[in-house]
Amino acid sequence: MNIHEYQGKSILKSFGVAIQNGYVADNPEKAHEVALKLTEETGTSWFVVKAQIHAGGRGKGTVTETGSHGVVLAKGLDQVKDKAAGILGGHLVTAQTNATGKQVSKVLIAEDVYGPGDSDPSEIYMSVLLDRGNGCNIIMYSPQGGMDIEAVAEETPELIFKESIDPAVGLQGFQARRIAFNLGLSGKAFKEMTKFVAALYRAYVGCDATMFEINPVLKTSTDTVIAVDAKVSLDANALYRHPDYAAMRDTSEEDATEVEADAAGLNYVKLEGNVGCMVNGAGLAMATMDIIKLSGGEPANFLDVGGTADAARVETAFRIILKDPSVKAILVNIFGGIVRCDRVAQGVVDAYRNMGNIDVPIIVRLQGTNAEQAKKLIDESGLEVRSVILLQEAADAVADVLA
Repeated sequence: MNIHEYQGKSILKSFGVAIQNGYVADNPEKAHEVALKLTEETGTSWFVVKAQIHAGGRGKGTVTETGSHGVVLAKGLDQVKDKAAGILGGHLVTAQTNATGKQVSKVLIAEDVYGPGDSDPSEIYMSVLLDRGNGCNIIMYSPQGGMDIEAVAEETPELIFKESIDPAVGLQGFQARRIAFNLGLSGKAFKEMTKFVAALYRAYVGCDATMFEINPVLKTSTDTVIAVDAKVSLDANALYRHPDYAAMRDTSEEDATEVEADAAGLNYVKLEGNVGCMVNGAGLAMATMDIIKLSGGEPANFLDVGGTADAARVETAFRIILKDPSVKAILVNIFGGIVRCDRVAQGVVDAYRNMGNIDVPIIVRLQGTNAEQAKKLIDESGLEVRSVILLQEAADAVADVLA
């Protein structure tokens, strides 16, 4: 589950990570109000106004309606309201969004930690994530952080460092010191960085995150180390342990169809193809997507109805698949182990009749418990549903309807 920057920073702060102070606002008047509060608390006179969307590249992104960037500097309290107005309500287009962009409903008003006249700030890139190749967590970091980190990785990969951490042992002191050393730090900055790294890793493990990305980590001219950004993804499977984090979910930032599917207990991910998939079990789903591609089609979705695919759930799955105008055919591929195939078949028939106007071909392959009864039920339904037995037959049927 992705969360906003301001939420990620609140998590970091709770684990002792030094952050850029700020408050969130949803209208220009509130932005001015929280900026005034920030001045009273920190003495800051310059502010950063940052769009809050689930996408990176906000600093280089553009709000289509106003031409403003997603991250702008307000050089004084009197500029905050107008700067916020140039972002709020608009659609921010970045390298990580589509051409329409994402609508901005909140901005973070943060203190300008660079500060007027800060002569020697250093921007550092740092992230914590899982390296599935060796089963370890890694801290990835670079002394050349900031908005051009992708170019650094491509053009000077020797400036990207990795520290592998055994999750059973945890981050060791020598590893935090090695990170600070590789970043070229010394003295107070060296000590501050080792503390920062330890707290960041503690936060990553403590909140069951799948990724923490801080770009940039700022070393100021006074050798303090601060998280100026926070891109955080949490493990959705662990949210039962963190109800306070689960409450941070912003469904307006997610695909509406995926949100609907989640509410119905369906595992659904929208893709860019033309053949809708309805399957039970992730492994069978992947095999079904492969056979679609081998037949000349492209899967339009990943949809796992689970082991309790009754008539109501099958109908809901059909409705969700058919919301995608790109779908030219639907392949239902169910293995009846826990679930009986005849129940699924009845669900297909009921859904077809209840929905009425289904104008795309439907191919159904049901194998396992009561598969023969299921095929008979579909064949005798009188509906435009093609029933097959073998996976190759399903592939051939997909090729036929796409021809």
